[in-house]
Amino acid sequence: MRALRTATPGTIPGWDFAGVLMEDASEELRAGSRVLGIVEHGAWAEVVAVRRDWIAAIPDEVTFTQAAALPTAALTALRTLRLGAAGLGDHVLITGASGGVGQFAVQLAARAGAMVTALVSTGTEAGVLEGIGAKHVVTDIEQVRDRFDVIIESVGGQVLGRALSLLDSRGRLVAFGNSSDEPTTFNVRDVYNGALVKILGFELFFDPLPFGRDLALLLELVVKGTLIPHVAQVLSWDDMATALDRLGNRAAGGKLILTI
Repeated sequence: MRALRTATPGTIPGWDFAGVLMEDASEELRAGSRVLGIVEHGAWAEVVAVRRDWIAAIPDEVTFTQAAALPTAALTALRTLRLGAAGLGDHVLITGASGGVGQFAVQLAARAGAMVTALVSTGTEAGVLEGIGAKHVVTDIEQVRDRFDVIIESVGGQVLGRALSLLDSRGRLVAFGNSSDEPTTFNVRDVYNGALVKILGFELFFDPLPFGRDLALLLELVVKGTLIPHVAQVLSWDDMATALDRLGNRAAGGKLILTI
């Protein structure tokens, strides 16, 4: 966000996109096909160059708006849960659960059979998160007394420090963000719990696996109705300043989609 506000003329930002192929990419993906995809930079443009294994065909049942909400957030949710090996019966804590990644992570973890606790900043999001699979919604991590097999963490600062003390025996914490923009301090003795725990970091573009197959999987889940992209608002390209203000003030309440 800070980089966008200080970007110089000529900068083309953005990771997620949904559009129409201009050239054949494979036997299945022909010119004119509707696709979604992800790039490391330059997605917010009329024409985007992308690796063929970083795109997937959009099924007829999925709109461009739904598809455009998926790539970065849903891929991050899917792959952090995989890295943490969240599965059937696991107790999973997801911090920043009302954000784009958080809402997808709640849905995917619940679909895998995990018992999900969602940490949010205010209680106003509780109904939405319970409706997509969260068993418990909390607003203060200091009041949490449960232990967790897996923690998906994106807030940083004091939240990360407290989360480390909530790992169960052989628990796994996967950190992928620091929305608080604060440093973390913790007593390592709080992490031991008499067993081996893992603290893992994740950055989407450092993951060497191509994205196309996972994008196709996520689209299939959307078609089945088991993964719901939460689109807060669709805005014109000309309203980018409005979108940036809402994101900067954490007032989006879901994904914001820009249309050209």
